[in-house]
Amino acid sequence: MSESLATVSYIGATILFILCLGGLSNAESSRRGNLYGMIGMTIAVLATVVGPHVTAAGIPWIIAAVVVGGSVGIFLARTVQMTQMPELVAFMHSMVGLAAMLVGFANYIDPGSVHTAGAETTIHEVEIYIGILIGAVTLSGSVIAFGKLSGRIGGKPLLLPARHWLNLAGLITVLIFGRAFLMAATPHDGMMALIVMTVISLLFGIHMVMAIGGADMPVVVSMLNSYSGWAAAATGFMLSNDLLIVVGALVGSSGAILSYIMCRAMNRNFISVIAGGFGGGAPAPAKGAGGPAEPVGEVTPISATETAELLKDAKSVVIVPGYGMAVAQAQHTVYEITKVLREKGVNVRFGIHPVAGRMPGHMNVLLAEAKVPYDIVFEMDELNEDFPDTDVAMIIGANDIVNPAAQEDPTSPIAGMPVLEVWKAKTSIVMKRSMASGYAGVDNPLFYKENNRMLFGDAKKMLDEVLSALKA
Repeated sequence: MSESLATVSYIGATILFILCLGGLSNAESSRRGNLYGMIGMTIAVLATVVGPHVTAAGIPWIIAAVVVGGSVGIFLARTVQMTQMPELVAFMHSMVGLAAMLVGFANYIDPGSVHTAGAETTIHEVEIYIGILIGAVTLSGSVIAFGKLSGRIGGKPLLLPARHWLNLAGLITVLIFGRAFLMAATPHDGMMALIVMTVISLLFGIHMVMAIGGADMPVVVSMLNSYSGWAAAATGFMLSNDLLIVVGALVGSSGAILSYIMCRAMNRNFISVIAGGFGGGAPAPAKGAGGPAEPVGEVTPISATETAELLKDAKSVVIVPGYGMAVAQAQHTVYEITKVLREKGVNVRFGIHPVAGRMPGHMNVLLAEAKVPYDIVFEMDELNEDFPDTDVAMIIGANDIVNPAAQEDPTSPIAGMPVLEVWKAKTSIVMKRSMASGYAGVDNPLFYKENNRMLFGDAKKMLDEVLSALKA
């Protein structure tokens, strides 16, 4: 393939990637967006493999890599459960970071690399240094995120003494060795500077994500998505591949925007998340004298049969799914309940909080998998005004996103966080295994309100009982 034809192919792939991002912004067009992305990536890979920069001797290696990578991808797609998607996404981000690191080191030790003075060489070495730095942070940070999301690492933030000074010292050291790398008299000296910087960057990635609590994990996922994009863009600069630069910039910028949206949905700012997140530990201790009182009173339990009766008598029902629904894999039963209620003339809608679950869009994907119609799935802002006219609000495994303390307790860690105002419904039903707190580690006054009922037990089992009672 000629240079000009490869360029035209890259332009076509870029257009398809932009259409892909546009499609993914809406649930109804997400399938089409994914299709655009797959076609664009196929064109990009083919244009690169048969392009002018790949020799015939390298094609067998590329084919072998595609077969291995494709086989791993197919295996993961077939075996990974929807509840494991956050961990899979974090794992994929780590692979992008690792690729950027390996490309950077390979670029530097390439016999064709010119380790001499000159503006062009300096610019190329800056690209290598920054590319490895971003890749290392993305790699180690994503590995820690994988561990937290999969439960292998505790969700409680690890806040080391003088952690900000440690980060500052690491940054200064990276800058010092960056200068040493550019001034290196020999490739060996440059390699030593690269290795030191890589180790520091890996440690920084670990330290950064370890300091972020479980409640902030949706922000972490979108943040690492952005980092992986910039790592890909840096790889594009190292390889002089315009398409990789553009695609990396698209992913990096979209991930940054998503991080902003997630932070706004939690009334957090990005710097406070990076400086040390909250959540994942024990429930917050009781307030001292003079502070707002802890929720008091008794909870009112309810049975699956009583829940079914309330749903039957209702004219308007709002279902709020949370991570508990994902863990129990109860989304299909939820859909069956929805079908039965709609056949009885009940207006059933779903309320989705931007940070419900452990990654952005987690609940939307689960509901789409269960064939829940897109037109009855609404965002938080679209539903909050309707709760006073709602007969039953049913919360399935959610906690912090329906916590009235966000509005009623200015001293709460989640104060000011926008939440679904389910307590304003005539009756709210919370499905949980126990009275345990959510990711933020704070108690939920909703459980003690007079119009609230608690349906304790495994979400799948309880919902199956509710479905049976509805059909009886």
